[in-house]
Amino acid sequence: MSMFENSQYQWRETYFVLFPAQRRPKLKEVQKAISKLHQHLTLTNLSADEKGLLESLTILAPDDFAALDISYLAGEEVREQVAELAKEVEPSCCCQDEKERLEELRKCDARLDIFHFEQMADLDSEEDGMFDPSALLVVLDTLAELTDGISVDPQGGAML
Repeated sequence: MSMFENSQYQWRETYFVLFPAQRRPKLKEVQKAISKLHQHLTLTNLSADEKGLLESLTILAPDDFAALDISYLAGEEVREQVAELAKEVEPSCCCQDEKERLEELRKCDARLDIFHFEQMADLDSEEDGMFDPSALLVVLDTLAELTDGISVDPQGGAML
């Protein structure tokens, strides 16, 4: 079940990890890497293709009052988005490192969509929900590392 279907959670933002499709990770690699991050992260709704490659998963981070839905997408839609993002980002690339990352970005034809959700506080509960982006940040870094990809904030049109 997607977190979009769970009334206890509200969508906050979406981030991407863009990478070449041949670097798509196996679900077991993702499970292992994320399990090492924090003991309070719970992986559910795990889905892989017939080769064991990641299709989707959900990460619950109750200590952060957050959850993440992650899904894989590749193909023409991603290539078009990458071309558009490259056009947006290019004028602001001033140093050699940024220019090299832009060239890497242009080679991307796959992405992981990371949908970030906030757990809504129970009105009867004493706890004041303290939504924390920590899980999002560590998972983004981990997925970018696994895929040798680039994290992107599509709302801001920026490579992270």
